[in-house]
Amino acid sequence: AMNHLSVIDWIVCLAYLAVIVGLALWSMRGQQDNEDYFVGGRRMNWLAVGVSMFATSFSSISFLGLPQRGAFQDFSFYLVILGIPLVITPLLWFFFVPLYARLKVSSGYQYLRQRFGPLVQRVGSLLYCGYALGWMGAMLYAIALTMQGVMELSSTQYFWTLVGLGAFATAYTAVGGLRAVIWTDVLQAVTLGGAIVVALLLAVSRIDGGWAGLWELGVEHGRFTMFHLDSDPLAAWNFTAPNSIYSSAAFVLFMYLPGYAVAQNMIQRYVCAGSMARGRGVVVMSAAVNTVLGFLFMLVGVALFAVYAQPTGEGLPELASQDQILPHFLSTQAAGIGLVGLMLAGLFAAAMSTIDSGINGVASVVVYDWLGGRQLPLRASRSLTLVLGVLVIVAALLAPCLGDNVINNITTVAGTMLGGLMAVFLLGMFAPRANAPGVLIGLMAGAACLLVVIVATDVPKWWYGAFTIFPT
Repeated sequence: AMNHLSVIDWIVCLAYLAVIVGLALWSMRGQQDNEDYFVGGRRMNWLAVGVSMFATSFSSISFLGLPQRGAFQDFSFYLVILGIPLVITPLLWFFFVPLYARLKVSSGYQYLRQRFGPLVQRVGSLLYCGYALGWMGAMLYAIALTMQGVMELSSTQYFWTLVGLGAFATAYTAVGGLRAVIWTDVLQAVTLGGAIVVALLLAVSRIDGGWAGLWELGVEHGRFTMFHLDSDPLAAWNFTAPNSIYSSAAFVLFMYLPGYAVAQNMIQRYVCAGSMARGRGVVVMSAAVNTVLGFLFMLVGVALFAVYAQPTGEGLPELASQDQILPHFLSTQAAGIGLVGLMLAGLFAAAMSTIDSGINGVASVVVYDWLGGRQLPLRASRSLTLVLGVLVIVAALLAPCLGDNVINNITTVAGTMLGGLMAVFLLGMFAPRANAPGVLIGLMAGAACLLVVIVATDVPKWWYGAFTIFPT
């Protein structure tokens, strides 16, 4: 249990939060208008933006979920992470970044206005807002639930943890705008990286034979398996099996790609560095960080497995949820040396870097697509950001009504909303004959298909995006 955080743990946590407050106040300087507030005046450092893009996409769910997959399953999920540099990055490089950079959009849905008119722009921005509020609420809920499991919080403490985290992320986003979001994300990525490297070294020091022992146990128990290729030819075409090559492809194309290609919080990152070349640099940087840290997070899972499964180990612990394997290890093996504080800071980081960019993204969409953009006073944009933060906290408090498996809630919402939106962008870019009525009919077709699939079939959630994208 971690009710009794040591003094060092508290110092680590509080120091981390203090630095974030400092960054937010520093980011406020010289903000004149909404261009400064929502796209960093288009003069952000592209390396920082790339790291921030990683932090945004790497959620608190990945922070616990990747070690869990390494410990209890195998390396097959790493195929999905490799989809970011191998599949998603080239598509962004050639098609999406040039589109946004050339048009100098502030909201990505301004492109939809130029291509299809104001109605489609509004529909697009609504789809994004529904997606973002859904996943931010689910994310905040997931992180508060984790804290509850790790720190054994009472329901009152759980409530205040959730509200506090949401309020804190909202406050610094409202104060500092996109610049604060990006620089705090950089700090958060460094914290995540630091936490996982320290956890990995600690785990390896607990394995007989160190790194060699880790490799032997991992290979012996198939933890490093990435490709599931059955000898049975029919099984190879089983598209619904989890951890197969097909499920990895579906994850990459239907769940991750729309989030990178047409979500406003990502589009802001492609344009805030100022030029197409720098926007492409952002994408490459993000892919590189994703590949390295994704590998380390999976490897930590295998290392934790090795600690418990080795002949001298006590066997994998019985946990309320498998996701708690990393917190369990740190709180039992590393109490009192500040590591638990570092892990909590990492969890805070993962949650806040997702929430801050989402809130800033939704606020920018509302300002540019609905409220007259540049002309709106900065004060109004700040107030709007605060209101959205409150909405996210409310969504998180309502999240338990959606069901247990939080990842499923998020993927369902995201696949549904963003798949259709990406289809609209693709129509605009590649189908000269596509027009506004056609796009709206297409979206309705996508929604209808998805509804049928959810209600009448047991198709796995990672394929849902296909049933909105292709019909649309």
